[in-house]
Formats: sequence, C-alpha cells, structure tokens
Amino acid sequence: MTVKRLVQLDVDSTFIQQEAIELLAAKAGVVEEVSRITAAAMRGELDFAQSLVARVALLQGLSEDSFVQVQQEVTLTDGASELVALLHQKGHSVSLVSGGFTNILQPMVDAMKIDFYRANTLEVVDGKLTGKVLGAIVDRAAKADALREFAAACGVDLSNTVAIGDGANDLDMMDIAGISIAFNAKPIVEAAADYAIKEPSLRSVASLINL
Repeated sequence: MTVKRLVQLDVDSTFIQQEAIELLAAKAGVVEEVSRITAAAMRGELDFAQSLVARVALLQGLSEDSFVQVQQEVTLTDGASELVALLHQKGHSVSLVSGGFTNILQPMVDAMKIDFYRANTLEVVDGKLTGKVLGAIVDRAAKADALREFAAACGVDLSNTVAIGDGANDLDMMDIAGISIAFNAKPIVEAAADYAIKEPSLRSVASLINL
C-alpha cells in the first residue's frame, strides 16, 4: 500500500513565479522600497514579521481592485498544477503556506482544490488597503506549525511530509518535514535541504519523492 504523503509548498517564487507583494507594490508605486526589504528578509538578514509589516505599510491607500489585477498577473511555476493533480490522483494531500496574502491566493486555492493553506490577510477598509495585516503573521515558525497541524488533520505522520521552499522563512518547516526540497533557493536554504532543484520547474518533484 502506498504511504500517504502531505506535500507543503511555499508560494511566492516557489508555487508561483512572482512575489505577490512586489506585484502589489508596483500598483502602489513603491516597488523599489519593497524589493529592498524583501531581499534582505529572504537572505535572513531581517526578521520576516517585521519586514512584512514594513512592506505592507507601504501599500496603504491602494485600492482593493488591485487584488484582481494581481491575480491576473500571477503565473504558476512550470509543473505546479501537474504536481497537484498527480498528488491528488494518488491520494496524497497538498498544502500551501505563504508569507503572501489570502487576498491574492484564494481563487488559486479554490480552483486547484488545495487541501490546506495558510497566508496573511491584508486589511481593507472602505475599499482601500490600510497598510496593516489582520491577525498573526505567517512567518517561518507559523509555516512549521501549519505543517504539523495539516499533517495531523489528514492523518499523515511528519516523517511522510514533504516541504518545498526557497527562502529563510521556509527553514523551520523544512527542518521538521520528512523530506525537504530547496527550489532555486538561497544558499542557506539549499545547504539545509535534502534535495535541491535548480531549474524553473517543479516537474522533478515527483521523481524526488518517488510518486
């Protein structure tokens, strides 16, 4: 009998090709400021939660109409939809965890029938972004907590989980997963992972985890 797995993927620059906050920043005219903070956070030089608060604050006043525009600009990474379909076909579960935003991800999650997901939610008041995040911020610790929670929810032992990510805020979930895969990752992440993918496609995941 095939052992059931839970495969958990980071979203920005892993499951999708872009960084959603940078697409929003382009709408707000603050892309350079946001990119600088993002790069430092991904290298592990800044605390992710603090960096997210700083970046989101720059989006204050942006119209919530920008969510639909960004959703149309988001591109799945090559092989992402095929991986999800294959996992579901074989009876496995898929979760997405993101320092990005539910406001952008929800249609994708619904369309692909993703089993579990966790991301931040941008506060909107009177049709405008307030520059604040609602609730607890999804950081590296929260991604690991989500893996534990989702694995328990679908009856998968942690030893049968797979975590895929590219940045420093993916390290905690990768550390506790049965298999960790660095995807075009920063050196600190690649060094910590069981496997590394160095091409712009998720198609090799299936063979790495023996699907």
